[in-house]
Amino acid sequence: MSTGRRTAVLLGLGLLLPACTASGADEPAPAAPTTWSAPLRACPEQPDRPAAGAATLPPVTLECPGGGSLDLGRAPGTPTVVNLWASWCGPCREELPLVQDLADLAGDRLSVVGVISKDGVPQADAFAADAGATFPSAYDRDGALMDELGIRALPFTYLLDADGALVHTQVGPVASVDQLRALVAEHLGVQL
Repeated sequence: MSTGRRTAVLLGLGLLLPACTASGADEPAPAAPTTWSAPLRACPEQPDRPAAGAATLPPVTLECPGGGSLDLGRAPGTPTVVNLWASWCGPCREELPLVQDLADLAGDRLSVVGVISKDGVPQADAFAADAGATFPSAYDRDGALMDELGIRALPFTYLLDADGALVHTQVGPVASVDQLRALVAEHLGVQL
């Protein structure tokens, strides 16, 4: 390529580049929604004592869109089911309504909480609303809990006794609310 032609090409590129970046450069990018419209309930209050047992979940504290926070380093005070879910998780689409059914059956005998994992607010919000989820869920945008647990896929469901001891881990989705009820009865001694 001749020097003159190379100069012409570079000048032409120089004129095009500002045109590609100038429009809208002074306008701020639209912010992603940070509020939730899904009617997720507040996370339950927890006793002021550390989780205890041979195995416990990592001591991660997360804010809950419905209010409050979930501190996995503290005892829940009541037998608890912790379900990790996300809008990008295909099996979660079928499982989340089942977890809601369990929460509806639980009354004050069992706490059911979710952890929204590695997900955006608009996506998780729409997914929760579509699934009819209202049980308390904590928001873990960056997946700190998944990272601490060393997991890369969802769903995972953890059963904790009232002291916070991890008594069962369900890897992958459950097929029915009856399966969830059976796991709760077997591992937590709670009949629903």
